[in-house]
Amino acid sequence: MIRFTLYYRENCHLCQSMKLALVALQRDLDFDWQEIDIDRDTDLIRQFDTLVPVLQFDGEEVCHYFLDQEAVRQRLAQA
Repeated sequence: MIRFTLYYRENCHLCQSMKLALVALQRDLDFDWQEIDIDRDTDLIRQFDTLVPVLQFDGEEVCHYFLDQEAVRQRLAQA
């Protein structure tokens, strides 16, 4: 199964919105994701602090702030 990585932080309305959008998109597409709270790692805070939420696939950014459904579909088609 294809697995994306979602970098997020607690109490972030954009992060919550992206999670909900991912759940909705899963109704149509076969993929999974793992969630990583950036506030648990200072290196991740430095990397993603003002960009969260960030969705990555295989270490490359797919989108940030808002879910780009077309970008997700393209990554799935390439995998």
